[in-house]
Amino acid sequence: MIEFKMPSLGADMEAATLVEWFKQPGDRVERGDIIALVETQKGAIEIEVFNEGVIGEQRVQPGRKVPVGTVLATILSPAKEPPSRPAATTTEAIEPKAPERRVSIGETPALAAPPRLRITPAARRRSADLGISPERLSPGPDGIIGLEQVPSGVEREPGLERAPRSRGAGLDLDEMRKAIGAAMVRSHRDIPHYWVVHAIDATPVFEWLEKQNALRPIERRLLYVAPLMRAVALAMKQVPELNGHYEEGVFRPSPAVHMGLATALRGGGLIAPAIRDADSKSVDELMSAIADLVPRARLGRLRSSEMTDGTVTLSNLGEGNADSVFPLIYPPQVAIVGCGAATLRPWIAGDVVAVRRVVHVTLGGDHRVSHGRHAAQFLTRLSELLAHPEAL
Repeated sequence: MIEFKMPSLGADMEAATLVEWFKQPGDRVERGDIIALVETQKGAIEIEVFNEGVIGEQRVQPGRKVPVGTVLATILSPAKEPPSRPAATTTEAIEPKAPERRVSIGETPALAAPPRLRITPAARRRSADLGISPERLSPGPDGIIGLEQVPSGVEREPGLERAPRSRGAGLDLDEMRKAIGAAMVRSHRDIPHYWVVHAIDATPVFEWLEKQNALRPIERRLLYVAPLMRAVALAMKQVPELNGHYEEGVFRPSPAVHMGLATALRGGGLIAPAIRDADSKSVDELMSAIADLVPRARLGRLRSSEMTDGTVTLSNLGEGNADSVFPLIYPPQVAIVGCGAATLRPWIAGDVVAVRRVVHVTLGGDHRVSHGRHAAQFLTRLSELLAHPEAL
């Protein structure tokens, strides 16, 4: 028997509320299946299971807030699957008929009480934010209205007020800011940071993007962040001291680069879900992953692995005119890459001064496992890769 526990979904997480079960006792599960939805300070997160078997006992019911490590359910091996119920041989055995009640002439039959509305807290909050009456929603196959049953394109009903601005669909931005603050306080206090900055000519990337997008349909066009992420992942692969986790006084390098992408949320807040195996994905695959991940992050519908698997984070300011950023490392990671806006600057190329798009890239590292030379190696390799985007 395996105990399925409330996972830790971030360095700052202490507890979470179980919102909804997607699997019931007796259901078979496989590795990667979504088993439940929990609500944390960073939104509603889908919890994956990493063992095969059959759901046994559910020890925590929806609506209850429990600490990290609490056993939520048990998972039995397939060999110990609960015995199925004996098959009924008659219709009456399956669903016995209720005794008939005779109604006298002139008697008005009693009206049945309306069924109780079964809706999860996250679904109720999202429907309120969208101005949708829960009574208009159809329940799922299990008779419960969950987040999946709340559409996003329904027109608001008159008289229904939206939730306060700080409350998004599945998100409590005030609580999120508290969580971010707690994580950054811990980072600033416990991690001996250093920062190394390098100015990189990003003109080749933008010229390549312009040519590529001119040949592509709109739905397949690329954003600057996709080749940037690809180059960062490849450069990170060559400096393993910057990629991994530092926990309990031990650094554990990661053989793969699972890159967190810092994502700004509408109304405030920041979250950095991870794209797994970024170093082995093509630019197009990364663009598809980004297009899927960012909207879900802003809706508060991420998976547990996306919150815990990150081995390094990319923070790209993108728009705006801020030249540089000096980000703090998100524990237990040991490095973070911060990119300022790519702005037009005078640039010396050989004996000629030209106007080029220049981006200042900052590598923030953990002095317990790396130092400035490792950062310089990473930044040099990143500059070489961005100079030849056609080879990414």
